[in-house]
Amino acid sequence: MKAVRKLAQGTGHVALCDVPEPDPRPGYAKIAVKAAGICGTDIHILHGGYAFNPPVTLGHEFAGEVVEVGKGVDRVRAGDRVTVLPSAMGRCGVCRFCRSGYYFYCVNRSSIGSKTDGGFADFCAVPQDLLYVLPEDVDYRAGSLTEPLACCVQAVCELTDIAPSDVVLISGPGPIGMICAALAKLRGATVILCGTAQDRERLGMAGSFGVDRTVDVTAEDAAQVARDMTDGYGADVVLECVGVGASVNQCLDAAARLGRYTQVGLLDHPAQVDFGKVVYKQLRVQGALGQTWSTWEKTLRLLRRGAIDMSRFITHEVPLSRWQEAFDNTEQKRGLKNVLCP
Repeated sequence: MKAVRKLAQGTGHVALCDVPEPDPRPGYAKIAVKAAGICGTDIHILHGGYAFNPPVTLGHEFAGEVVEVGKGVDRVRAGDRVTVLPSAMGRCGVCRFCRSGYYFYCVNRSSIGSKTDGGFADFCAVPQDLLYVLPEDVDYRAGSLTEPLACCVQAVCELTDIAPSDVVLISGPGPIGMICAALAKLRGATVILCGTAQDRERLGMAGSFGVDRTVDVTAEDAAQVARDMTDGYGADVVLECVGVGASVNQCLDAAARLGRYTQVGLLDHPAQVDFGKVVYKQLRVQGALGQTWSTWEKTLRLLRRGAIDMSRFITHEVPLSRWQEAFDNTEQKRGLKNVLCP
């Protein structure tokens, strides 16, 4: 079968390879991958960042059809349409984090698509406890984005207190920022979405997701826009979805006194931040990373109810053979979400 694999440490070393099809060992199911989303994490791995164990097949956002099950599998059966929870692979199950549902912090964890073979392939073998049957009216494309949706559900719906009266400022109009914006709108908030001149295409799409105001921070002062929309107070909630120091400071500027700040974007390098603004504004600051078991249940309920249509976030679909094109689109911010279709 064909698979997009990271072959060695360092920048590059990603190629479309011929590898054997996986056999579903006991407790595993063999999945015919139908759609796999490209995440910023995949770009980080392309350039040698993030933790990974080469050689490894990339891709942690994917959905497909169960074609074969191993001994002892009773949660799914051949023909089931499933999505995959990739980040709980290898967890110990007994540490304080696993027992409280926060498997993401288990030191034994080895995510699918970085530490073990992932979904940028024709087939992938997955433990049955990481498989979730898709709702009937959710197609494979939308189902492949369950994982990024779950990350946003934790950030917006579980960790951040958002009321219908709130003005929420989000920095970063990429897939995560746009999904966070859509979820904040579901909570009834007024949403400001910020980007740069390079994000012009994405900012132009924001209105279709309910965003009330977009800001090109290279042309406007986002903090002033927030104050203008709140009688001078500033944004009640800010969600930083870029992972860049300048964006962090912009969000701190835009936050109202006694406001809430959630860091969603991953910062790869130390950033110089004026933490005095946190103190003098008495902000509630927190990070949001990954998901929990309960987050996944809530996310599947949202999909089942049709509260959010993930297929609307997909702008590019390409075959596995054109993986480089999809990676380039993602890195150059062309469209919104790129999906590989093996």
